[in-house]
Amino acid sequence: MSDSLKFILGWTAVFLFRLIPFRPPNFEPILATVMPFSKRYGIAGSFLFGFLGIVLYDAVTSGWGNWTWVTAISYGLLGVGAHYFFKHREASVKNFLIFGIPATLAYDAVTMLIGPIFSGQSLTVAFVGQIPFTLMHVLGTTVFATLLSPALYRWVVQSEAIEWKTVWSRFLRRV
Repeated sequence: MSDSLKFILGWTAVFLFRLIPFRPPNFEPILATVMPFSKRYGIAGSFLFGFLGIVLYDAVTSGWGNWTWVTAISYGLLGVGAHYFFKHREASVKNFLIFGIPATLAYDAVTMLIGPIFSGQSLTVAFVGQIPFTLMHVLGTTVFATLLSPALYRWVVQSEAIEWKTVWSRFLRRV
């Protein structure tokens, strides 16, 4: 419970970033945020961070559809995978990239199937259309895993200053 403030801040930051107009498609920090959080918050916390990040965003923006559940479950499972990957590994740029790039490719391979399964799109069209989308996604993952993930781990995940008990005690001292 004391770390729920960090989750709220993480979700809010990802949500607000995704609302930036004219942002390149698939250039978003959700995986880069899930990875450092997964190092500390276990299977359930890691799954929920990725899952709820998508569900809450879609609830406010586009509404829920088949894509919501596929992408939310996929990001949730990436969170679980990140937890197991980082469980006995250092939270370093190298490890964020080692996990992040293949995870992005796996995510895009799964979510590419949304069109063919739910909309009758041909697999060839989905695959060809996915290539530039995935290239942008890998670029985003590389940038965010290099710059954002280590900063989040150090300044948010490991910080005791961003916990309800600390915030509450500071507030009480000022009152």
